[in-house]
Amino acid sequence: MAVVKARKQDIDMLARLLRAEAETEGETGMLLVGNVGINRIRANCSDFKGIRTIPQMINQPHAFEALQHGMYYQNARERERRLAQRAVNGERNWPAKFSLWYFRPGTFENPGPCPPTWYNQPLVGRFRKHCFYEPTAEECENVYSTF
Repeated sequence: MAVVKARKQDIDMLARLLRAEAETEGETGMLLVGNVGINRIRANCSDFKGIRTIPQMINQPHAFEALQHGMYYQNARERERRLAQRAVNGERNWPAKFSLWYFRPGTFENPGPCPPTWYNQPLVGRFRKHCFYEPTAEECENVYSTF
């Protein structure tokens, strides 16, 4: 059962984002991006107050670098659609379980170390090249009670 409302076109949009943001991180990495996106919709805190839909989350200004590149605008593929649906259904995995941010430090070929904070929120973990940041309870209690 879905934890956020999602029409077919929303699933396709999220699928395209997963691929564009994290295809090189494999299925787990793409699912983690989906986790962060769904958390942003459900948490209603920090920079994500009032974000209630997948299109709002994806099109929030400066939210995703991938929207500046062509891969996001390619057609969704079935593999990414399945991953997007899993995220919409509420599947969450560490380190993105409660994360609202992720970041890839360094260059594509030479990833750097994870900064201890990002947007003033603490590092919770790393998956391959991406660092994940979880808000404190003071910043966003809602993210811990969304499921």
